[in-house]
Amino acid sequence: MAQVRFEHVTKIYPGGVKAVDAIDLSVADQEFVVLVGPSGCGKSTSLRMVAGLERITEGVISVGDRIVNDLPPRDRDVAMVFQNYALYPHMTVYRNLAFGPRLRGMPKASIHQKVMDAARALEIDGLLDRKPPELSGGQRQRVAVGRAIVREPAAFLFDEPLSNLDAKLRVTTRAELKRLHERLKTTTIYVTHDQEEAMTLGDRVVVMKDGVIQQADVPLKTYNFPVNRFVAGFIGMPPMNFFDGLVMMVDGRMVFEEGRSELADTKAGVTGNGFQIPVPSHLVRQFADFVGRRIVLGIRPEHFYPRPIEAECGTALSLKVDVIEPLGNNMDVYLSSNRNARIVARMEAQGGLETKSRVTLFVDLRKVHFFEPGETGMNLSQTSEPDHAVA
Repeated sequence: MAQVRFEHVTKIYPGGVKAVDAIDLSVADQEFVVLVGPSGCGKSTSLRMVAGLERITEGVISVGDRIVNDLPPRDRDVAMVFQNYALYPHMTVYRNLAFGPRLRGMPKASIHQKVMDAARALEIDGLLDRKPPELSGGQRQRVAVGRAIVREPAAFLFDEPLSNLDAKLRVTTRAELKRLHERLKTTTIYVTHDQEEAMTLGDRVVVMKDGVIQQADVPLKTYNFPVNRFVAGFIGMPPMNFFDGLVMMVDGRMVFEEGRSELADTKAGVTGNGFQIPVPSHLVRQFADFVGRRIVLGIRPEHFYPRPIEAECGTALSLKVDVIEPLGNNMDVYLSSNRNARIVARMEAQGGLETKSRVTLFVDLRKVHFFEPGETGMNLSQTSEPDHAVA
């Protein structure tokens, strides 16, 4: 086991395409870190550079106390689990698990012990005589993980290992991966585009966009204190609702008035006349210079409530119900305001709501966020800088 470090690591492909842009990240010994972001954000490229499957353009990657930039993959002491399993279809499960140790000339008795230990840990010891085509997707993935375990590497690298599994199997398999990490304590870097997977698995979640790390934090801090609008919109399902608007003074009170952008340009003006909510009291002094300026309000779907909140902490919004999606114990309600036709609220399932009717929902002002305009506009609601350092 070992620490993995990225120091100013950049990857530029032919044609000048910058896939990874000068990232700095330290993955501690025994830590489980998840790289998450949309397609093309650089997460898989970062992982492949650690594995030695992509050459680094600039910077340094180290595993333990060794710089591995120029080492071939087999000498890096890491084991990678791929999305497509990468098993040998003509070999039995036992031979697939034993393949790596045999290549390294390990004694047969030691190989057998390692294979049996890994198989029992993953509950595939009854499948050792089968071949991959005879296995289900979940069983194949466990064999792929077992093949990594028998190597006893300094670090595990997982590249979207659950994306080929159905929804139910993804949930059970990620729980198995979590238990496995708690048992083995091997340094792990895991790549996924699924933010729910990232939040449930990672000791830390590293959110990437356009090859740049936006935030690297423990899951709950990433959810509760997103550093910018991109992180706020990417982490959470359904995604956070965003409202363009203005900070205004109305009857001596500072309020946010919902509006509509005149143009897509972030410097464009905003027309108001939508709903108004008071600016939370702890932000009034901080927002003194924002009066008359464009700003973006963020409210998570789960922070709309059907019942009133303490008077000093809540505010009411009148919205039109467009669509109701029952989810069993919960429901998603799609709504619209005068200026926004794409609002979603997630709440406990209840009767009495009808489409095309109006409903009063309540917002907890302690849980709203305000952002600068733009896709990666900084979160202005943080009265103190959260601990999201990447090194």
